[in-house]
Amino acid sequence: MATSPSSSAQAAREALAMRLSHLRKDAGLTGRELSARCGWHPAKTTRLQKGEIAASDSDIRAWCAATDSDDQAADLIATARAVDSMYQEWRRLHRNGMRKAQEDWSDRHRQARICRTYVSNVVPGYLQTPAYATALMRSITTFQGTPDDVTEAVAARVARSRFLYEGGHRFVVLMEEWVLRSRIGDADTMTAQLRHLLNVQPLASVSLGIIPASSQRTIWPLEAFYLFDDRQAAVETLTAEVNITQPRELADYAEAFAGLADMAVYGDNARALITAAIGSLG
Repeated sequence: MATSPSSSAQAAREALAMRLSHLRKDAGLTGRELSARCGWHPAKTTRLQKGEIAASDSDIRAWCAATDSDDQAADLIATARAVDSMYQEWRRLHRNGMRKAQEDWSDRHRQARICRTYVSNVVPGYLQTPAYATALMRSITTFQGTPDDVTEAVAARVARSRFLYEGGHRFVVLMEEWVLRSRIGDADTMTAQLRHLLNVQPLASVSLGIIPASSQRTIWPLEAFYLFDDRQAAVETLTAEVNITQPRELADYAEAFAGLADMAVYGDNARALITAAIGSLG
C-alpha cells in the first residue's frame, strides 16, 4: 500500500483546516488579526490552517466568532469530531479502562454483515478464550498505564463471540502462523486457545486461513486490520486505532487482504498447523 494508515485522518484534518482558512479570508482578516481576536498566539492560527493540530470545540467557536460566521460553528465542530474519531490513541481510548472500547467494537460487529480480519500479532478478539484475553489485556493495561478493568473488558470482548452463532454474520480470518506460536499467557492458556480455534474452524460463519511461515511472500506482513463490509477499515498500530473510510484506501486494504488470502492454507492444512503449534507447547 502506498499510503500511511493515518492518511485518511490527516486528509480530513487538512480539509477542515482549509475551511477555517477560507472563513478567515472571506472575513478579510490576516492571520495575525484573527489571532488577536481569538486571544491566542499567531503560531496557533498557522498550525490550525495547516492541519498540524486538531481544532477543539472552543477553537472553532472562537474562530467563527472572529470571522462573523457563528452559523457555521455547529457544522464545523461536528466535522472536527468526525476527524478526531479517525485516529484515536489507545491511551485516550482506554483512559477510563478498556471495557468501553470493547463494547464499541461489539457495535461494529453487530452492524457488519462480513468482517474480514487479518492478524499478524494475536488471535482476533472474537476468537479469544477468556484466559487468553485476560493475559493479553492485562499486558496491554500494564504497558499503557491505564486503569485496570481487565475483568470487565474481557467479559465485553468475549461476548463478541456470540456473533459467530447469531445474526447471519460472517467472519473471514487470515492469521500469520507466528500468531499460533507466540505465547500469550502460560502453556495451558495457549493450548486452550489453539484448541478453541480448532473448535470454531468448522462453523459456517467462519473461514479461517493460516499463512504459513514458509510461504513465499507476495504481500509482506502488515499491521492487524479489520474490514467491516466495504465501508470501514480499522487498523491497529502500537499507539492508536486508525479508522479508514476513504474509498481509495479501503480498496488498498481489500487488495492486500486478497493477496494475503492467496498465501493462506485452509481446512485440513490449517488444522495441521494449529495442531503442530499445540504439540510444540509440550
